[in-house]
Amino acid sequence: MTTQMLAIMALAMFCAGAVAWVIIYPYLSGEKDAEKRMQSVTRSAAPAVKAATRAIKSRREQVEASLKDIENRRKQSRSPPLSVRITQAGVSWTKRQFIIGSAVLGVIVAATVFFLDAGPIPALVLGFCAGAALPRWVLSFLKRRRETKFLDLFPDAIDVVVRGIKSGLPLADSLRVIAYESPEPVKSEFRHILETQTVGLPLGEACSKLFERMPLPESNFFAIVIAIQQKSGGNLSEALGNLSKVLRDRKKMKGKIRAMSTEAKASASIIGALPIAVMAIVYLTSPDYITLLWTERLGQLMLLGSAVWMLIGVMVMKKMINFDF
Repeated sequence: MTTQMLAIMALAMFCAGAVAWVIIYPYLSGEKDAEKRMQSVTRSAAPAVKAATRAIKSRREQVEASLKDIENRRKQSRSPPLSVRITQAGVSWTKRQFIIGSAVLGVIVAATVFFLDAGPIPALVLGFCAGAALPRWVLSFLKRRRETKFLDLFPDAIDVVVRGIKSGLPLADSLRVIAYESPEPVKSEFRHILETQTVGLPLGEACSKLFERMPLPESNFFAIVIAIQQKSGGNLSEALGNLSKVLRDRKKMKGKIRAMSTEAKASASIIGALPIAVMAIVYLTSPDYITLLWTERLGQLMLLGSAVWMLIGVMVMKKMINFDF
């Protein structure tokens, strides 16, 4: 009995000592002090962490806002007004001059066709096409030609900016070099950026105006890079260098696609020109046989219907052989 009591007492003392050791040891080893120091460091660092998190979130929101703004402008540029299209074509006409010139051209063509005894309906149709469609086609042709010249020179202009930044020049001075020494149309477009910035607009927004005057994905890329760098910082020379490489790769891809689609374009040109060529040959060999198409009312209607169907066929073939990328 005594032995059992001693064992129980020894076990109780051991348990009490173990509990006391567990409670007292953190104070003896300094763990409590270390925990207090960690808590104080955490409390002091919490405002800095929150501030850094807010800064990152703010930069992300600024970048998202810039991208959203540029995307909205890109959607609006798909159907620009007539004055903007005239500016994009690089001509010095005003909207009023363009409308008056189109109307005069339509009246001249309609009067010429009417006095050639072709009838009032063909005169009205050809006059409307000449006054409404032909000037806009010329405007689109001039716009595409100007955009092609811009794309050929744009990567070199970006390389000039990259070399200027790496040599220590500010971005505005590098843009000024392009605005005064590059060929057209890059020269006038970058000069417009500098003029826009001079009136008080930030450089990022001034560069985004480039896409409104030159609605190309390449100019949109340039505006995005400048806008993001102005708001969130970063290595601008590296970003523009990568952009220049991307633009040159896109140019190579366009060349490959153009070479692959040449055969289809040649076939479409032959098919579209074949009816006109046959009509010319028949007119030269048997003029009395084909003149009924424009001297008789039924022939005029048949000729008009054939022209409409030919136009639809040409538009369908054009849609099939043009690749958007």
